[in-house]
Amino acid sequence: MLKKTIAILLCLVFLWMMIPSMTTFAHPGASAHSFVLMEARTGEVLAERNANEQMLIASTTKIMTAMVTLQHARMDEMVTVDPNAVGIEGSSMYLRSGEELTVGELLFGLMLSSGNDAATALAYHVAGGVEEFAELMNAQADALGMQNSNFQNPHGLDADAHYSTALDMAILTAFALENEDFIEIVSTRSAQVAGRSLVNSNKLLWRYPDAIGVKTGYTRAAGRSLVGAAERNGTRLIVVTLSAPNDWSDHSALFDWGFAHYQYHAVVAEDETFANIPVVSGVMDRVEIVAKEGLGLLLHPDDVVEVVTYFPQMAFAPLIAGSLAGVLMVSVNGETIQEITLFYRDTIDLDETNRLTSWERFRWRVRDFFG
Repeated sequence: MLKKTIAILLCLVFLWMMIPSMTTFAHPGASAHSFVLMEARTGEVLAERNANEQMLIASTTKIMTAMVTLQHARMDEMVTVDPNAVGIEGSSMYLRSGEELTVGELLFGLMLSSGNDAATALAYHVAGGVEEFAELMNAQADALGMQNSNFQNPHGLDADAHYSTALDMAILTAFALENEDFIEIVSTRSAQVAGRSLVNSNKLLWRYPDAIGVKTGYTRAAGRSLVGAAERNGTRLIVVTLSAPNDWSDHSALFDWGFAHYQYHAVVAEDETFANIPVVSGVMDRVEIVAKEGLGLLLHPDDVVEVVTYFPQMAFAPLIAGSLAGVLMVSVNGETIQEITLFYRDTIDLDETNRLTSWERFRWRVRDFFG
């Protein structure tokens, strides 16, 4: 009986110790049937509910439409509006058959006014038709690892085999936000385009100070869909809500929670130079030491990151570009979490007129060791 009582007490103590951290990081939830909060640069999911459930996504489809278009057409290309793109049901930028606009103008109509006609016009311009364009959309989805998505049209009107998930849409959006043209379009509040006054349907751009896009969506069957992105002090968060009655509030609450508890640290950039050291007996006098891989960490704002590098103060020719030069140690709150190898940037041949004897090389190494 005594042993059983002690075991129960120990369990209670353990649970009591766990409560503060559980409370601190308990996300605020959402009205959405399905949602995900993701940090864009690391792809780390910070909060979710039903994130892999296949659902209708309405006009958030147009994120994929925009990206496929940007990959297959230039912004300044001229588009003659196909008759099949005129009079599409739902939201519109009111295109006329035979009208000429640039790809860029149609993309603004696509993402600000959510023009189903703009989506169709782009599909005909890029691929010759809606079905052919959908094939490009699905190929892009496969390339991004969107495992639970299928696209049948460029606008997002309801179709039995047209669906995605909150997680897949976050993956797509993280990819899209790497494109500067895309960011410029989706972060624009209003624009004058081809004689039309367009206003962005994404109210987050007005309601949330750090919002940078991305896309609204609604059909009666899908409900309210919203993909949002916000950036603060280098941390870029994505929120996707599907079938969300209170989507604006959901996004604001999840963004606030995410920024309060997580911060992106760009610790090491790919190909970043950490030193420029002398080269002994080389045809070049100096060589750079670089990191061939980058490292970004998602941490609590109070975490302390330290980077320590170990490399020689000089190098002996010959050197081969990409050969080992040293190591970089990354620690968080005093604990080492990552080692990154450092390399020499250039190949440097031996200067035959300045070849060192074994004794001279030894003396240089002693000098290097003792600084």
